[in-house]
Amino acid sequence: MTYKRFTDRLPIIPADAKEFNVTCHYCIVGCGYKAYTWPLNRQGGLAPAENKFGVDLREQQPLETEAWYAPSMYNVVKQNGRDVHLVIKPDVNCVVNSGLGSVRGARMAENRRSDVTGTQQQRLTDPMVWRYGTWQPTTWDDALDLVARVTARFIDMDNEDDLFVSMFDHGGSAGGYENTWGTGKLYFGAMKVRNCRIHNRPAYNSEVHSSRDMGVDELNYAYEDYTLTDTIMIVGANPLECQTNLFLNHMVPGLRNGAKAIIIDPRRTVTVRACEEAAGAENVLHLQPNSGTDLALLNAMFTYIADQGWVDRDFIAASTFADGIAVPEDSAHPAALGSFDRAREACRMSIAEAAGICGLAEADIIKAAEWYARPHEDGSRRKAVIAYEKGIIWGNDNYRTIGALVNLALATGNIGREGGGVCRLGGHQEGYFRPSDAFIGRPAPYFDQLLTSGRGRVHHIWACDHYKTTLNASVFKREYNRRTNMVKEAMDSAAGATREELVSAIEGAIRAGGLFSVNVDIIHSQIGQAAHVILPACESGEMNLTSMNGERRLRLVERYMDPPGQAMPDCLIAARLANHLERVLTEEGRTEYAARFKGFDWQSEEDAFMDGYHQANPEVTYERLRAMGNNGVQEPVVGYKDGKLIGTVRLYADGVFTRHGRADGKALFCLGGWRGLQAPGKAQQKANYRFLINNGRSNINWQNWFLDQDNDFVIDRFPLPFLQINPDDAAELGVNNGDMVEVYNDVGATQAMIYIEPTARRNETFMLFGAPSGTQGNVINAGVNELILPNYKQTWANIRKIADASPATAPLSFKSWEVRL
Repeated sequence: MTYKRFTDRLPIIPADAKEFNVTCHYCIVGCGYKAYTWPLNRQGGLAPAENKFGVDLREQQPLETEAWYAPSMYNVVKQNGRDVHLVIKPDVNCVVNSGLGSVRGARMAENRRSDVTGTQQQRLTDPMVWRYGTWQPTTWDDALDLVARVTARFIDMDNEDDLFVSMFDHGGSAGGYENTWGTGKLYFGAMKVRNCRIHNRPAYNSEVHSSRDMGVDELNYAYEDYTLTDTIMIVGANPLECQTNLFLNHMVPGLRNGAKAIIIDPRRTVTVRACEEAAGAENVLHLQPNSGTDLALLNAMFTYIADQGWVDRDFIAASTFADGIAVPEDSAHPAALGSFDRAREACRMSIAEAAGICGLAEADIIKAAEWYARPHEDGSRRKAVIAYEKGIIWGNDNYRTIGALVNLALATGNIGREGGGVCRLGGHQEGYFRPSDAFIGRPAPYFDQLLTSGRGRVHHIWACDHYKTTLNASVFKREYNRRTNMVKEAMDSAAGATREELVSAIEGAIRAGGLFSVNVDIIHSQIGQAAHVILPACESGEMNLTSMNGERRLRLVERYMDPPGQAMPDCLIAARLANHLERVLTEEGRTEYAARFKGFDWQSEEDAFMDGYHQANPEVTYERLRAMGNNGVQEPVVGYKDGKLIGTVRLYADGVFTRHGRADGKALFCLGGWRGLQAPGKAQQKANYRFLINNGRSNINWQNWFLDQDNDFVIDRFPLPFLQINPDDAAELGVNNGDMVEVYNDVGATQAMIYIEPTARRNETFMLFGAPSGTQGNVINAGVNELILPNYKQTWANIRKIADASPATAPLSFKSWEVRL
């Protein structure tokens, strides 16, 4: 970390420093940054002509000067094989963040690998193969030949069911249009791999099936809508923590302009307090429902709004389906879809009934309905925007609950208009572009359950670490280790054998129940400990990368440094694997099958982009995106004129809804009545264990800590995942701040560090999700909804003390997150 590198001064960026467009690769907001590089033996001067920003550095600078940067924004990296200075600082001209930098994005530079400053030495640099009882570095050809030969033993034309694939579906760090196309063309184009899963859930599926089935893409607004709206409704999300600059640069101005805030969350989060500060406590309504009861609350709001007549009847008549049931409830649709009147009937829930289910006051539910939909005194319709995320996406009855949110927006005409929208807040950026996956079917196979029951013989993993981000993780890890160890033992016994003999030994172990694991990643991950071949990828900034943010803003991150060692982009790794599969299959005389792996002759990531995304969006090229800078263009791109790409500010402004593919362009309502805790085993677990183990992110620990686990700034703050707990509960358990506890139930056990939080409710805790040293997934049961969406949020367990605070945790601050301003 920079403050431990004895950094007492920073070099001045010279006027002729190279400048690159950069989009932060952490969260979905996609803040704009500028990267500057220049030779190691030079720096700029104090005079205006001698530094990049043209200011007189001999004078005191203003408070928010663009010329300033922090030690966390500086490093020394390789560029074209030479050491160069690197500064990555917020772009004041980017409309997304307006110069703001989050605790994640503003540390991008220090989280680059550097052989000079010693940062991120954990990065993978060479392909590795399991040999002689450990992983040995090797060449790409050697590693990929082994992967191709083993894979070829278990796949055949039109039958790749023994090949299991885990792969990212997002943009940003590990994804982007280049890399999703590369992996997608391999597994869905050249092959038809059915047994897939996505990086954070145990099947290959959407997280928002109902919204899409209703005709509404989940990213349909513009961030500016938060500044134009009358009401911001936040459901199952904590944007100050997880989408920091979206909240600060867009939501806060909206609140200060007079917007009211409705926040539906069992926890009192930092977002609640910040909204009260920005809008005044009287303009913030925090509803804290019992865990998993959001659907009852939303249906009651929908019923009340409809009964009061606060709906947009013109919009409903013009833009929504009117003839009863359009899509019946079946195995692919956990609720029927149809007209407003049928949805109103199916979803009917009284205020009193919802109050009893949710544990809320009736008056508060009515107030929420009024704030969302009650017209202004002059009769004009109220503008309202809904922002939702993992709290309901990974919560109870996903399909119906998200459908209930979309019902509210459709009924009030709050989609496609300024100040409206019903949108995910998101995790990663988006960058999905692959051939059709329709052949997989719906519901998709429950990947984890198949794998732990002995199915699958070869497993290709792309930027995923299921040991940290899956449900029923204890069972998954135990079975995965057992099966992959069988293959390691076979490989050890074949030391000194020919390649053909080695592959035969591996095949024998696999047919006896083993699993051959290939792991593509940027670091040595936990699931990578079980792998037999490890392939080093590069990430944003080490390659050119395109992706879009939460308002569909497409940008190009320009390559500003070399990847470490032999690491290369995922799209090129996929292409090289395809090349080797073509060669191996041809050698074996399987020429017809081998021909399917042609067309991967890419030499750069731009080749992959042009082969994939560009073919469907011919106006978009690297050159044109580079010219659009960090403001980019909002998708879909509809043209190119006067040297600029022309985009779409918000979807459905014409009132035509197409996400479901219906020719009539009419949106559908969701007929999703309340049915209790839906996922198998949840109600029983709640009855048997005391504590709700809610879970999510913290601002400083992003995703699964993939880079932060080797960053002193982060690990010094939270060396272990914290468990926030009510003070009275802590006293009953005999635990204090920093103590180590075990969280356990009938599924498994994990550990956490106690963090006493006065705002936590009795018997309700909050634990970090995806932490490397305390996996919350160990205590989540295997229950999923009908479409194999995980219910990570409704988990109950007991807690017992393991040990007093250790030297690592004793000196930490445990101040309440309820900041008094």
